[in-house]
Amino acid sequence: MDLVLTLIAAPHSGALRDDLIDRATSALHAAGAQIGETRWLAPGEACDLFFTGITCEQADKALENVDIGADLVVQPVQGRAKKLLIADMDSTIVTGETLDELADFAGVKDRVAAITARAMNGELDFETALDERVGLLAGMSVAMLDEAWKRVEYTGGAKTLVATMRANGAYAALVSGGFDFFTDAVRRELGFDFDQANVLLTDDGKTLTGKVKKPVLDRQAKVDALQKLSVQNGTTAADAIAVGDGANDLQMIAMAGTGVAFHAKPSVQAQARICINHGDLTALLYMQGYTRDQFVSA
Repeated sequence: MDLVLTLIAAPHSGALRDDLIDRATSALHAAGAQIGETRWLAPGEACDLFFTGITCEQADKALENVDIGADLVVQPVQGRAKKLLIADMDSTIVTGETLDELADFAGVKDRVAAITARAMNGELDFETALDERVGLLAGMSVAMLDEAWKRVEYTGGAKTLVATMRANGAYAALVSGGFDFFTDAVRRELGFDFDQANVLLTDDGKTLTGKVKKPVLDRQAKVDALQKLSVQNGTTAADAIAVGDGANDLQMIAMAGTGVAFHAKPSVQAQARICINHGDLTALLYMQGYTRDQFVSA
C-alpha cells in the first residue's frame, strides 16, 4: 500500500476503538481509497491503516471533518522512519516557556508572557519581541538561571522520543529561539546530539545585561540548522522529522520530510499539514511506524 493513516489517541487512554477507526476508514473509502490492513501500534492508543488509490491531499480533505478524539496523520509509507530529529524546546520538548520562568523571578512574568504569546502566534517580529522581553531581565542575577531550571518539566514522551530515535540510528538536534543555558541542560539530560540557541549576555558573568548576543537565532536559523545537519549526516531534509509549536517553527516544519505542529498555536496549526493535539511526543514515533514495545526508555 502506498499511504498510511496513523491514528493516535491520548497516551494510555484506551480511547481508540474499532468503531472510531471504522469512521476514518469509511471517509477514506468514500473518497476513492482502496483500504488495506490495519495494524495496531499500541492497543487502544495508536494504529496504522494502510491504503492506496488517492493522494495525501485527497486523504487529508476526506478526513478533515472526521472528529474521533484522536490525531489523524496521513503520509507515504516509504521513508516514514526518519534519520534526523530536529526539535524546538519551549512548549515542545519542555512544557513551558523558559523565558517566562526567568521573568517570574524578575517580577515581570505577566509582561513577558504577553509578549511571548504574541510572538509565538506570529503577531510580533521574533527578534524585536525577544529583545523587548530580555530587556526586562536587566540586572537579574545569573544564579537565577539555575533556579529557573529547577522549574522546567519535560513534555510527556520527550525522553522516549529521543532515546528511541537515537537507538535506531537517528541524529537528534535541539534548535531553539530560547537560551543556550537551557538547551545545554536539556541536551545533556535527554541525550540530544546537538543543541543551538541564543546567548544571554552578562556583566562579568554575574548579572544579566538585558541583551542577547547577535545575530539572534530566529526562524531562519532553524531552517539553516536543518539544512546543515542534514548535509553533515549524509541525509536530506526529506529524511528529517521536525517538531515545534510556534510561528518561528513554521519554515522548519515545512522544509522537513515530516513536519509536525505539536499542540501548537492556532495560526501555526492553520499552516501545518500535520498537527498533534491529542498525543504526546511519542506520537512522533507512532507516525514513523514504531510500536509501543519498540520504544526505548531514557
